[in-house]
Amino acid sequence: MSTTGKVIFSLVEHAIGYKNQSVLAAVNLTIKAGETVAIVGASGSGKSSLLKTLYAQQRELAALCPQQSMLVTSLSVYHNIYIGQLQRHNIFYNLFNLIRPFQQHLHDIGQLSALLGLKAQLFKSVDRLSGGQQQRTAVGRALYQKKSIFLGDEPLSSIDPIQGAALLQLIKQRHQTVVIVLHDKEMALNQFDRVIALADGQVVIDCAANLLTAQQMDAIYQQDFSAAVADLACDNI
Repeated sequence: MSTTGKVIFSLVEHAIGYKNQSVLAAVNLTIKAGETVAIVGASGSGKSSLLKTLYAQQRELAALCPQQSMLVTSLSVYHNIYIGQLQRHNIFYNLFNLIRPFQQHLHDIGQLSALLGLKAQLFKSVDRLSGGQQQRTAVGRALYQKKSIFLGDEPLSSIDPIQGAALLQLIKQRHQTVVIVLHDKEMALNQFDRVIALADGQVVIDCAANLLTAQQMDAIYQQDFSAAVADLACDNI
């Protein structure tokens, strides 16, 4: 049975804090299965905190790709991607795979690495990779979890626009629901169903992406909210 349309994230008058400091106050939003959502806003507006709060609601169903990739730099691309399934196996299985990779994982991760543009780097240690290659490895680890929800905190920031667009399509193909923090305004408008904008400790815009304009997106980042909501074609929070 399809779960598309089912509410999977729900925040009602939810306050979000970090280290005993208020970050977002009285957040009200729901996200349904099947949606692709871009979270935007200036640095420090609470985007990462909101994403972590969403992840806490659906740990079993969501793969999180954090801003700090948390890669094990001394291990290869193969082993860092494999970490996405580490919790599915016992310690002995994982240790054996560390020493002598199992053929099924080699096959699956090899195919995934090719899609990520990392086939030639599969057995290189992560500390020998470029920033973009490391970021693609982190995305690969999230993809290898094979969850229905993808939560990404700027997972495309170090990748050039063409590769970033291709990687986003791969993420969308492999997940029913996608929620990503990003700064690429054009991508937010053209590649997502919905845009949630944060500022001043609150959700200032929650709107279908096709009802927003590039000028309104610019105003969001310039924190000119009167311009951002001017002529807004959807209900504003």
